[in-house]
Amino acid sequence: MPLPRRPAAVLFDLDGTVIDSAPDLAGAANDMRQARGLAPVPYAQLRPRVGSGARGMVGAAFGVGPEDATFEAMRVEFLDRYTQRLLRETTFFPAMVGVLAAIEAASLPWGIVTNKHERFTRPIVDGLGIAQRTKAVVCGDTTPHAKPHPAPLLEAAARLGVAAEACVYVGDDRRDIEAAHAAGMPAAAAAWGYLDANDPVADWGADIVADTPQALLPWLRLLNCRP
Repeated sequence: MPLPRRPAAVLFDLDGTVIDSAPDLAGAANDMRQARGLAPVPYAQLRPRVGSGARGMVGAAFGVGPEDATFEAMRVEFLDRYTQRLLRETTFFPAMVGVLAAIEAASLPWGIVTNKHERFTRPIVDGLGIAQRTKAVVCGDTTPHAKPHPAPLLEAAARLGVAAEACVYVGDDRRDIEAAHAAGMPAAAAAWGYLDANDPVADWGADIVADTPQALLPWLRLLNCRP
């Protein structure tokens, strides 16, 4: 169902919501395997773990978790390898281009709130040409807490000069929905993102489950807005 009124601002998660970064994240994991003389893990097996960050990718590629003695060194190596290929294959989800344009056509500010750290986020935002378009970028290390804590979303709302309850948040992880509701924001689950089959999106308690980016437009009351 559409929101009762048009929001004053729209906030988005980054990976799995605005951009498809899975090819580069999976590529970094398989670069590690190649360096060890191992066969690559199929992309379809790695993609659902992207939302878990370095922990998920190292776990999916090597079966190693934080409890293992080798994990920390492998996590650091993964992040170093990912840094080398941040924008090799990463791009927008194609339909998000039109959605962002429709939001801008309605003169609504939009921002990014991600758990990705700034050293990865800023080069991607700059490289994809949205640094001047987004009105707030809050990263995983911007505030003392990351999602599902509401602090990053509240920080983004403050930077936009908009009351938190007048914003909405869109993300592809249960933590996104939890953070939004804790901040007093309606939340949309981006079902086109990196979903975990063991955590059904229908169980997250989102205000709407959007199967495609275009499905956000009626919810945002922006159907008449076109770029």
